[in-house]
Amino acid sequence: MALDGIVLSNIMWELKQTLLDGKVDKIYQPEAEEIILLLRQRREQYKLLLTAHPNHPRIHLTTQNKENPLAAPMFCMLLRKHLMGYKIVDIQQPSFERIIILVFEGLNELGDLCSKELIIEMMGRHSNIILIDQNKKIIDSIKHVTREVSSIRQVLPGYLYQSPPSQNKKNPLECTKDNFFSSIEIKQDFPIQKAIYQTYSGISPMVASEVCFRSQVDGSTHVSQLNDLQKQSLSQNFMNIIIQIKENKYEPNLVQDEKGKLIEFSSIVLKQLTPYEITIKSSICEVVETFYIKKDLQTRLQQKTADLKKNVHTNLERCFKKKDLQLQQLKDIKDREKWKIQGELLTAHIYQIVPGSSSVTVTDYYDINQTKVTIPLDPTLSPAQNAQKYFSKYNKAKRTFVAVSEQIQQVNEEIEYLETVLNAIQSATHEEDILQIREELQEQGYIRKKKIQRGKQRKLKGKPLRFMSTDGLEIWVGKNNYQNDELTMKIAHSNDLWFHTKNIPGSHVILKTHQKEISEIAILQAAHLAAYYSKARNSSNVPVDYTLCKFVKKPNGAKPGFVIYEKNKTMYVTPDESMIEKLLIPKQ
Repeated sequence: MALDGIVLSNIMWELKQTLLDGKVDKIYQPEAEEIILLLRQRREQYKLLLTAHPNHPRIHLTTQNKENPLAAPMFCMLLRKHLMGYKIVDIQQPSFERIIILVFEGLNELGDLCSKELIIEMMGRHSNIILIDQNKKIIDSIKHVTREVSSIRQVLPGYLYQSPPSQNKKNPLECTKDNFFSSIEIKQDFPIQKAIYQTYSGISPMVASEVCFRSQVDGSTHVSQLNDLQKQSLSQNFMNIIIQIKENKYEPNLVQDEKGKLIEFSSIVLKQLTPYEITIKSSICEVVETFYIKKDLQTRLQQKTADLKKNVHTNLERCFKKKDLQLQQLKDIKDREKWKIQGELLTAHIYQIVPGSSSVTVTDYYDINQTKVTIPLDPTLSPAQNAQKYFSKYNKAKRTFVAVSEQIQQVNEEIEYLETVLNAIQSATHEEDILQIREELQEQGYIRKKKIQRGKQRKLKGKPLRFMSTDGLEIWVGKNNYQNDELTMKIAHSNDLWFHTKNIPGSHVILKTHQKEISEIAILQAAHLAAYYSKARNSSNVPVDYTLCKFVKKPNGAKPGFVIYEKNKTMYVTPDESMIEKLLIPKQ
């Protein structure tokens, strides 16, 4: 659910209770479209996150610690210049829109009291963070909007700030039970659910659907088809929600399905979702952060892995094309043994061949039935030369077969390796994992190495995922080939159990036994992890091999992550994401 006007109203109310008169202590810009303000209020320090990301724009208090760039971006430096030491004196939400305005007051360079506003507009790809002065003139914005981008509204330093174009929607806080339908009735051909959210600002389709649900009206019913009783019910239930908002009686909540996956959040209880588990929280900021924390990480990782995925896919395509050509070569020489036999038959019947003949029919001594076979000849060559030609053709084909077979084995190994890298990219959970994969591809020659200044080169050290089985045994999962090698060849002891999907790219999984007896449940859970962190994550009945670590070896010169093993057993499992999350040990 996007942040609608109701959720933003709840956030604004919560921020007012916490941040008013808070002083800006520090400002960071960890991402291109994201700002963090560190504020001090009543000897407490708060982190306020503002992000204009097109997929997840939002504003809320956060507890996350994010790594900041070594050099602060220009917009961050400008905010530091204009807002450091200033106090938040007001927080506004104009017309119940998806806009929050932070009003600051402080002393300028001349010592005069002045005010500035930091505006965050949360409108999908049009989201922005804009700093304006007390004369409504834009000082700067995190995204510049030129005339080439928008002919309606430009957002550039020096321009007067203009609110986003109005869609002629009404402010629901100004609505009454009597005039609720006065604006909706002009949309006679609209379904009532669509008419509600297109008439009133800040009302999302989900909330409009909730009004219909509470009124026992089908949301697809056209406005023109509503009777008076339905209109009254819709008006009453809409106003019940608005009165709840006006009285600040918010109910921040998270909605999750039977597997524990978060599917929705809101500041009112969505009764239409009561079949799911609804958890009421005390803080809307906590709700929003909890909901978006995983989505936000996934988005950042997708952005940072786009070039890696493209590189790996390009190399995989190259490998598959090379393999197709090699397989065609093998197909072309599939009759090589026949050429050898034809040469031997010509040699055996050499005195029966008339010079200048274009073919000869001889007895095939290699056939149990001694059948006759016709062999094509080159009339310009002697019988002996024709026989030698077939032997030469056979020998060349035999050499080609050996060379191409080796090449196919090499290309198969490269395909297998690249697929493990692709799986590692998709399984990455932190930015350190991405950096480690990038380093691996550089060392393997798939990405050109960047020149690093002397003394600044460092070896990246990512950490494997750690889980705990229900009976208390640790399970370690490598997230890339470097971690797989370290887990299997260095961290694991000889009597630990090693797991890997059978003939499927995936992570190495180690079940730490600590010389204890291993339970079936621990083995099953480790197998689930091996299946989940593999290419077969979304499959069922995934085959997983497991054996003692002492039976796992790494051949000399093998690529990262490649091992051979023996004395293994195989079990079949269907990955269960909800179980995986319960076993995860939080990152320290």
